[in-house]
Amino acid sequence: MAFWSQDFGADPTLNDPKRKFRFIVEFQGIQSAQGGAILWYAKTVDKPSFQIASAEHKYLNHTFYYPGSVTWNEVSLTLVDPVSPDMTATFSDIISAGGYTPPTDATSLSTMSKAKAAHALGAVYVQQLDSNGIAIETWTLWNSFISEVKFGELAYGDDELNEMTVTLKYDWARVETANDSAAVNQGGNSFFNV
Repeated sequence: MAFWSQDFGADPTLNDPKRKFRFIVEFQGIQSAQGGAILWYAKTVDKPSFQIASAEHKYLNHTFYYPGSVTWNEVSLTLVDPVSPDMTATFSDIISAGGYTPPTDATSLSTMSKAKAAHALGAVYVQQLDSNGIAIETWTLWNSFISEVKFGELAYGDDELNEMTVTLKYDWARVETANDSAAVNQGGNSFFNV
């Protein structure tokens, strides 16, 4: 039975479909002055996605396909750039903490590394919420690091908030959900949970 034709009963949130605007993004490496994670600056975010490669095998006049390796796609976020804390400065500091040194500092021989870049950003969580603000789906990006930052554009004729786009690479993602899967012969409520 579809969600729109069910009786909502005692707990209407169980039959409410997931909504695009109910989400938060949390970077463990970005903390507020009070020590908590900053949550509200994300305007849009891609959910993690993946591709499965396939190998082809030909036999006589038949072609058979076999699943291969899984490759996780980049995640892109659009963020509002507030004055305090300044997200432009924050992401610049994260890149520096990842090992990047401008060539103007001739004494530094430091270079970027995956360990430093992933540590500087910290764990990244994308949570989809229900109408009560409770997480019904939490994605964790493993070993994520920044692969691209666009600090936005300026225009005299535009009074919108300044936005920046951040692209993340990661090794894999895990999702934890509040409800069970509908997959046949599958237990539990998480996907790629390793």
